[in-house]
Amino acid sequence: MNLEPARNLPAQDLAREAARLTLTKRAEDVVILDLRELDGVCDYFVLSTGQSEVQTRAIADAVDEGMRARGVRPWHVEGYEARRWILLDYVDFVVHVFHTRAREYYLLDKLWGDAHRETVAD
Repeated sequence: MNLEPARNLPAQDLAREAARLTLTKRAEDVVILDLRELDGVCDYFVLSTGQSEVQTRAIADAVDEGMRARGVRPWHVEGYEARRWILLDYVDFVVHVFHTRAREYYLLDKLWGDAHRETVAD
């Protein structure tokens, strides 16, 4: 895995890197939603799902550690205590790591259904 500094990469490339990092912990249903043409709070959402609270934490940790190794730190983090929906906000893109039931409940995929969707897989 390339560990060059990523600070100057476009947000889309950083979102893709974060999505790839979720896969290192076997995240499921990983997608990137492009919000640039919508009235979104950022340019991209990275959505991923873990099957347990332990896995959601491991996925979020992998993203955080991998991005920090590239010189990119989150501006804001939420949800580590409950581990049902962990949010890592990098300003231009936000990584959402859901427990299966939380993703089914909140349905961000449908809420932002007009966004272009890119599926990310191994």
